[in-house]
Parts: sequence; structure tokens; C-alpha cells
Amino acid sequence: MSATVRLTVAQATVEFLSHQWSERDGERQRLFAGCLGIFGHGNVAGVGQALLQQETLAHEAGEEPGLPYVLARNEQAMVHTAVAYARQRDRLQTWACTASVGPGSTNMLTGAALATINRIPVLLLPSGTFATRRSAPVLQELEAPYAGDVTVNDAFRPLSRYFDRVNRAEQLPGALLGAMRVLTDPVETGAVTVALPQDVQAEAHDWPVELFADRVWHIARPPAEVSRIEAAAELIRQAERPLLVAGGGVHYSGAEVALAALCDATGIPVGESQAGKGSLPHGHPQLLGAIGSTGTTAANAMAREADVVIGVGTRWQDFTTASRTAFGPDARFVNINVASFDAGKQSGVSVVADAREALTALAEELADWSVPQGYRDEQARLWGEWDERVEAAYRPGADVTDALADGLLTQGEVLGAVNELSDPRDVVLCAAGSMPGDLHKLWRVRDRKGYHVEYGYSCMGYEVPASIGIRWADPSRDVFAMVGDGGYLMMPTELVTAVQERTKVIVVLVQNQGFHSIGSLSEELGSQRFGTRYRYRSEDGTLDGDVLPVDLAANARSLGATVIEVASREELADAIKQAKAAPADGGPVVIHVRTDPTVYAPDSESWWDVPVSQVSDLESTQEAYARYLEHQQRQQNFLTPSESSEGA
Repeated sequence: MSATVRLTVAQATVEFLSHQWSERDGERQRLFAGCLGIFGHGNVAGVGQALLQQETLAHEAGEEPGLPYVLARNEQAMVHTAVAYARQRDRLQTWACTASVGPGSTNMLTGAALATINRIPVLLLPSGTFATRRSAPVLQELEAPYAGDVTVNDAFRPLSRYFDRVNRAEQLPGALLGAMRVLTDPVETGAVTVALPQDVQAEAHDWPVELFADRVWHIARPPAEVSRIEAAAELIRQAERPLLVAGGGVHYSGAEVALAALCDATGIPVGESQAGKGSLPHGHPQLLGAIGSTGTTAANAMAREADVVIGVGTRWQDFTTASRTAFGPDARFVNINVASFDAGKQSGVSVVADAREALTALAEELADWSVPQGYRDEQARLWGEWDERVEAAYRPGADVTDALADGLLTQGEVLGAVNELSDPRDVVLCAAGSMPGDLHKLWRVRDRKGYHVEYGYSCMGYEVPASIGIRWADPSRDVFAMVGDGGYLMMPTELVTAVQERTKVIVVLVQNQGFHSIGSLSEELGSQRFGTRYRYRSEDGTLDGDVLPVDLAANARSLGATVIEVASREELADAIKQAKAAPADGGPVVIHVRTDPTVYAPDSESWWDVPVSQVSDLESTQEAYARYLEHQQRQQNFLTPSESSEGA
């Protein structure tokens, strides 16, 4: 009979997680860097006690705990921290997150959605009410009159790539092993939820010692079928104007070198999705930069004329396809993706494989082929024209600056200063508002991990907690979290976590008195920026009064951050240098700068489909709807027969 050890379910969970490893290409690392959490009734005596016990025993033995614990301030935010860490580590490592019964756990729902949409692994351990129901109804329990076994944690089911609830101790091994399988699968990964009722967490059980042995989970690199590569290469050989769209899968696969080799040899130009930005470094001759609704004019011009489009590791989100208007009606597609779900989009040749493996095989198949020199010259010309527009945004002329109020900069100036004064390996971070689009268009990426914009869920409040995760993932890099006042107000509390953990992150807080992005969108859609300004309600009842006297710099200072307020380009440059020079263990630095929200970045000459009211008494809305119909006529279905249906 196998030896056993008596532990509670929570203690067994912590011990098990401490012994999980991931491995890819022969390199092994702990799967879990630690556990983020906020304790309350439901987990304080379960997972909380287990983490305390492990930490106490480890310190008594002069060792580090296998699952270090970090106290967060907001449950949604701690999931963002874990997601950012996992993304920065190419999905090879992540964190577990524990929360209390009821609102503590359901606060993680937004983080779960973000993780699953972005295909990023994170383990969620929401606490539940009593499995025995002996004290029901307990504080914060949902009572569903139609089903006795429903709890608020069932809300995690549609948001998770794997969900289980451990109602009996015997169920724990199967639940944990199932969770590890999904977390380490590059196709299936996302949020994984193992719900733990509070009484079950504290229940003791005799566990086989084998459950706590080290386990190494191999991260697969599935190769492409030879016939799929041959079919893709044949279609590309027929192209006169091919274009490659690099998505996040290029980064997660570590396929940047393979992509550069293919483009160097063939001359195929590259446009980048938000997740794929940085797949080629700034200055590469085939780089056209961002593509789609927030793209460069260079990439979008090439996209409109492309006859073969090669998607690598992209899920073809509407911003990437400009709501299906980026490509012409005759464009044919090659889709390379580790997930058949994504590889099957847009019709065309589907190549289900790891991005690095597929690009390497494709380069070999196309070894004797390249685009004409004239096509390379066109790429260089279009890129040169766009790069001049970036320079103008970074250094606006007197016609722009003289019109600004005292102390205001343009957002382009702010991004340019950070881009030029940060180190090549530093990370720029953003998630929501107008800055993700401006960064996508304007930022010059110099390192494969230097750009981190969450645009799958575009979640306001992601920036501050995510900056902590990135810094923990790689302490050798400074992290610049670019956040507007709207996003900052959603979730500034993790500045306290950064103070507590002495984690240096640099937050560039851009104050523009409202929602810059949605204000612009509202105006475009004929809604006149209604409800997007941070202003007093005026005597006529509208929100068009004076600006609010909210001092975000004082707020950040009150949370323990070092704050630098700037009112000119010169002061901003000095602040960036000062922040860079701050000690690595000195905690967060917040640079507060005010900008004019009516000065925009260069136009992408593209579109994003947001419906406009079909009938209205407002002339502005009527005009917007007419423009909407014009754009809508250019949308493509891409329903041409797929390569496989043609019998190839």
C-alpha cells in the first residue's frame, strides 16, 4: 500500500502547486511563481492557513516557500498581475489567485474573462459556501430557488477554459491534474478555475505521497504537416503582393528569429496586431508596423492591395481586420496557428502548428522564391512616409504647440519622450483608452518583450497591477505603465501592493479630464462626446460645467508612490530620467502629466465597426449614420472556398 500524508484539502492544494513545473525546449521552470490573494471568510482558515503553514515551515528550515504569498488589494487586479506575469514569461509560468466567499471571488470574473480571451494561463481558486450546507444560508451566499447546487462560482464556467468544484476531498487530485493539463496546453490555455467550498478547504484527508512529487508538464511545439506547408507555399508562390500579419502567437512561440529569417529571404512585408507588435524590431526593412483600425498607413495600404495574406498566431480580432475592411475582396489567406479554432478563420489554407516550427518549415519551402525588388522598394517608401508622420507626432510643430494651454502637452509628445528616453529592453504597458491605439501606431519597439498592450479585453484598470506582474517576471527591465485618468481611477489600489513589495514600476499618468478615446468615438458617431468628460453638472443639468478639482497626483502620493508632476516637455524628460534612476527596491514612481485630448495621433486611414443609431433627430447622428453606411459597404465576408474544399 502506498504511503500517505494527512493534510487538509487546502494544505494539499498548496503542496501540490509547489511541485508543478513546466518545460519547453529542455528548459524547466516552476509553473507557479506564487499565490496572490485577499483573505476573508471562506479562505482565511483554508488556503490562508495552508500558505501560512508552508511559509512558517520553510523559514524554520532556512528555505524559501514553494508557493510564496503576496497580499493584493483588489481581486480583479491580482488576476491582472498574474496574467501580465504569464504573458511576459511567454505563458510558461503564472500565479495562483485565492479569494474569499461571494464578492471576493466574483471580483475575479473580469480577470477570468481577460485571461481566457487573451489565451493566457492563470489559476483561480474562488472560495465557496459550505458543501455540506449545514449552516446555510451563510453570509454572502446566493440562494437559487430553482437549484440547490448553484453558487456564484458557477459564473466562472463560461469564462474558464477548465472549471471544477471540489465538493469532496477525493475529487481534488483529478481537479488539480485537469487544471494543470489546460494551463500548460498552448491551444487550450486561459483561465482555469477550481472552486473550493470553505468547509472542504479545512477538511483533513489521507493523501498518497505520490500526489506531491515533482511533475514536469511539457509545453508542446506541434510541427506542421508537410502537406499543409506545401499548400501554403504554393499559394504564396502565386502571389504578387503577399502580406504577413504577425499576432501574439509569434511571441508566445518565440518565433521572432524565424519570422525575420523568412522575411529577409522572401521580402514579404509584415503588419502587426496589438499582441504581435514587436515581432520584428523597429528598423527591419520588411516591417510595416501596426495593421488595422489602429494601424499605420503603410501596413493598411499594403493590406488593401494584398492578394495573399499570411496570418501567424493571430485570432483576427476586428481591430486587426479593421472590421473586415482591411483586405480586398480577392485576397486569399494562409492561417498559421497552434489552435485549429483560429487557424480555420478567414477561409483559406489552414496550417495547425507552432508558429516557430511552421515559419521555419515555410522558409525552407520558399528558399528559392522572393517578391520582386519593386515590391520591396514600395514597402520602404510607404514606411518612410509613415515614419515621418511619427516624428511629427513625437515633436509637434509650433502650429500645434502654440495652440496648447499652459502646462499641456500632446499625447504624442508624451509617448515620444518615453519611447526615446527609456532603454530598448524596457517595457511599455497599456490596455484601454486612446493610448493603446496611439502606441500601436507610434511606438518603436526595440526588443521582443518591450511592448505589452492588453487589447483582447482592453480592460480599464489593467495597467497598474499588470506593471507589477511584468516587473516580477523580469526585474532587469523597467516597466512604463501608460494610463489615462479614466483607467487610473478604475484601479489605482495596487500601487499599495507595489509599495508593500518594494516593486519599482513607472506609471505615466496622463490627465486629460475624461475619456479621451470614447470621447473621440462619441463625436465620430454623432453623440457629441456626451457623458465622456469629467466635469461638474452645470445649471442646465448637463455635465458641461467646470473641470473637477480632482488631484490624481495627490492621490498617488497618498498611496505611498513617489510622484513627479510635470508641465513641459523638458520637465517630462527630466522626470523620465529621474524615474529610471530610482532604486530598484524603491517602490512605484508616478509621473503626472496633463495633455490636450483634442490633439490626435496620425490617422490610420482605416475603420472600426461601431453601429450608429439608424434614426435620430440630431443632425450629427444623421451625418454619422451616412458615413457608417459608406464604410459598411466595404466589409468582406471572406467566404471563398477553402483550399481543402477544392480538393488540394
